[in-house]
Amino acid sequence: MSVLRLRYQTLEVGAFDVHLRTLRDNQQFSDLEGVAEKLGISSANWPMFGIVWPSAQVLAHHMLDFEVAGKRILEVGCGIALASLVLNYRRTDITATDHHPETESFLRRNAALNDGPVIPFDRTGWADLDDELGAFDLIIGSDLLYEPDHARLLASFIDAHAKQKCEVIIVDPGRKNEGRFSKLMLALGYGHSKNKPVDTSYLEAPFKGHIHSYVRGVNSNQLSAPFP
Repeated sequence: MSVLRLRYQTLEVGAFDVHLRTLRDNQQFSDLEGVAEKLGISSANWPMFGIVWPSAQVLAHHMLDFEVAGKRILEVGCGIALASLVLNYRRTDITATDHHPETESFLRRNAALNDGPVIPFDRTGWADLDDELGAFDLIIGSDLLYEPDHARLLASFIDAHAKQKCEVIIVDPGRKNEGRFSKLMLALGYGHSKNKPVDTSYLEAPFKGHIHSYVRGVNSNQLSAPFP
């Protein structure tokens, strides 16, 4: 019988102390009923949802003072959903999604650990376009483009759930597939800009990636900039 080893930790994100239950490390695995296997999640990739990655911390800090009033927000590929938990602290209209079968139970537990309301969650893959999520004003995600086909799938999924006026924030650690994703987003009518996070002193190592913004319908002329 496989027993997961867990870790409880508290991360300081701005003024918020975010309490988390995560996997102890990326060597954990438990798929007794083969649910993950049927979804195409390998044993090597299984634990990736349960770790707090540097890109997720960058996204969470970026959401601290991001303009969210009146916006319906979606976090895609949320994993431990650190950014969603920060937005939950801010009492925003946040919904989270992930393909992994264990994500929802961790999300519910972590929302409770932080005395927050339940965060709406939909377990869906990016190729599953028959969900009932609806459309959003702001779509966010971190470190999502680690497989070659992810760029196409993610761009299509985001576009299917974006309002006509929508902003998309993707934090990427510098993976090679980001350029392909940006080209697809530009072809779909989104302006693109990118910047380095100002302060990453909360990370153990320098952050080599960027915060990418894709905007359609709102200030898109200002943000439509070429990328390398």
